Amino acid sequence: MPASPSTLLRRGLAVAAALPLLTLAACGYGSQSKDDTSNAKVAAGAQKIDGLDSVKIGYFGNLTHATALVGNQKGFFQKELGATRAKYQIFNAGPSEIEALNSGSVDIGWIGPSPAINGYTKSDGKNLRIVGGSASGGVKLVVDPKKIKSLKDVKGKKIATPQLGNTQDVAFLNWVAEQGWKVDAQSGKGDVSVVRTDNKVTPDAYKSGSIDGAWVPEPTASKLVAEGAKVLLDESTLWPDKKFVITNIIVSQKFLTEHPKAVEAVLKASVETNKWINANPDEAKAAANKQLGIDSGKELPADVLDPAWKSIQITDDPLAATLNTEAQHALKAGLLENPKLDGIYDLTLLNKVLVAAGERSVSDAGLGVK
Repeated sequence: MPASPSTLLRRGLAVAAALPLLTLAACGYGSQSKDDTSNAKVAAGAQKIDGLDSVKIGYFGNLTHATALVGNQKGFFQKELGATRAKYQIFNAGPSEIEALNSGSVDIGWIGPSPAINGYTKSDGKNLRIVGGSASGGVKLVVDPKKIKSLKDVKGKKIATPQLGNTQDVAFLNWVAEQGWKVDAQSGKGDVSVVRTDNKVTPDAYKSGSIDGAWVPEPTASKLVAEGAKVLLDESTLWPDKKFVITNIIVSQKFLTEHPKAVEAVLKASVETNKWINANPDEAKAAANKQLGIDSGKELPADVLDPAWKSIQITDDPLAATLNTEAQHALKAGLLENPKLDGIYDLTLLNKVLVAAGERSVSDAGLGVK
């Protein structure tokens, strides 16, 4: 009997979870992670929150997780956590971060929409909540300008996405369908050849000519541009107000129930970090890149960093309606069975922090805890 789409997707995620660490792939997939305890100093006289010795924060080593990168580098999280130590674990895999959240080795983390959706639905809504937003945008269709000069020229070409069923793969399959072209989602074969390629090796695949373009997140897109590719389409242009979720903040339901004050402290730090990033974009870009260098061993060059940074919008809003749309795209592509996302959001603490800071509250698009 053939496997169901959800089973095939789980297999794809399981295979992807065995990939080696990809130090700079947005929404990338691999099983390894890196522990990193911040050097931020605890202020004299600071008190522990909820009696906790530490809060374990997970994020990926890429620019779409700029809030976590900058918050770590500039000490925003440690400041709000007081004498409770902020400890960091660096991931490059949605599935492995979900596993860490489930096991308790991470309490709260930054993650892309597809892993959040998959983690929530696979646990029947029992393992996580999305408690905040972090970033929008930063995804582009970049192509070889000698082979592809217009959107219609994409038909018949080989286009890379990071991984079967990941956020960019779903977005590209949906765009292909909207052009009236046919592609088998599982095999990637059809009017366009969808080549699932790790972000780590996509630039080499482009240079070798084995792919004609890629629908990828930053900084991979800008790395390809540095190799001579051209941006054919920015995914943000396909969304209302040019906004769509690329990074969420998730927390384990157990930790949220037992330590709401700690979660609130991290969310307050996130809001403060985002405000600082948006007020100081150049300094924030440098701070994010410095932390990337610490986490991955190598900072991004300016010709990659600058355009990548410009295409990412930092936001507290989780853009919940767009997450639901992304889930529907995965359903339409046959990569996800009917997703039950009711209760995936709990924005109570975020809205408390936002209102206290004089900001507008944000919506859960009807997918919040009842």
